Amino acid sequence: MNDDWLERIKWTADGLVPAIAQDAGSGRVLMMAWMNRESLRRTVDCGEAVYWSRSRKELWHKGEISGNTQKVKSIRLDCDHDVLLLNIEQIGGIACHTGRQSCFFEEFRDGEWVVTDPVVKDPREMYGA
Repeated sequence: MNDDWLERIKWTADGLVPAIAQDAGSGRVLMMAWMNRESLRRTVDCGEAVYWSRSRKELWHKGEISGNTQKVKSIRLDCDHDVLLLNIEQIGGIACHTGRQSCFFEEFRDGEWVVTDPVVKDPREMYGA
């Protein structure tokens, strides 16, 4: 497969595109991360989500340490060609490094942020101390 399909995407000046991971079963948005051309290429090749870590400046195969991988069911591109939507099966049921199902676990209520989702698994058990 040639890389012509990658040219359809409007990459940022840093060569990145935001990628939203959505649970295939529930439809819940689990997380947002960044992808570059290589991470998207690897995601397509292996069928599991591979992102770009801006803080570590390296590819990040989701779940490589925690075991909570993301099997990709489909990839969609938005109408402006600048956001990806990954429809995924979240292996292990945990997408967030805090040990929660979703990274979106705080809700704005009455002028403050309220934690609404429980920790499913202690992060120390997934990543070590």
